[in-house]
Amino acid sequence: MKSTTIIGLLLSALLFFSFTGVSHAQIEEPELRVEERVSTPLNQNYSSGLIFDFVINNFGFGVGGEYRRVLGEQTEGVINLRITGLRDASEQTFTDFFGQQAVPNKFQRAFAFPLMVGLRHRLFADRVQEEYRFFLSASAGPVMAFSYPYFDDRNNNGFREQFRDNFEQVNDIFTGWGDGDWHTGAAGELKVGVDFGRNFSRVTTVEFSYYFNYYPGGIQMMMPNQPVVENNNFIVDPNNPNELLLEPFFDDQSFYGTPQITVKFGSLW
Repeated sequence: MKSTTIIGLLLSALLFFSFTGVSHAQIEEPELRVEERVSTPLNQNYSSGLIFDFVINNFGFGVGGEYRRVLGEQTEGVINLRITGLRDASEQTFTDFFGQQAVPNKFQRAFAFPLMVGLRHRLFADRVQEEYRFFLSASAGPVMAFSYPYFDDRNNNGFREQFRDNFEQVNDIFTGWGDGDWHTGAAGELKVGVDFGRNFSRVTTVEFSYYFNYYPGGIQMMMPNQPVVENNNFIVDPNNPNELLLEPFFDDQSFYGTPQITVKFGSLW
């Protein structure tokens, strides 16, 4: 009996200390391990890149190409050449039942060809994983714009007449180029964006930016003149009975700005 009692006491003590150890192990939290994130230097494996971009903004659509040169661990120089539409901020496009589009008071169509040079720099390189590489970029440079008549202004009075005896037809996208003019100005762009994927050599980028053009001489995008109307009737020019009396309407515009979304594809090597 005495040995049985001793054995029982030993087993009880063993079970007590076992449960105490388990309880202590469950309460104690593991030591926190802090992982240091080290960004990959861009200039470690790459020096240049060629990118193609597609643009959507308030002017319409655009396409372009970009050359990149790696300048530092997270910094690149860029040269971008693009073609994009250009339009007045007051333009409104209406489409009829048959798909025909009309822009009231429009005087000219225009396309812009900006050549911009800039820098892009990666943000939060040591904090955000490399599948999502955020960056800030700024570019500026010269721009050439080509404008041509929106309609066939037969009498060159700056107003589209739509009367039966003098109906001035709207030019399609391929006509009127012979009467176009070139304009020289400056362009700029401020951008934030993100590169996707761990493979740096395959570039997939989305950018959000503000893009602007400035032309010192201005471009007359909307009709410069409109007829004088009294009592719902057009007034005839007293000096020329065959013409309407006109008054100034829209001024030419020098500054053109728009928010913009750009999608880019290309490669680094």
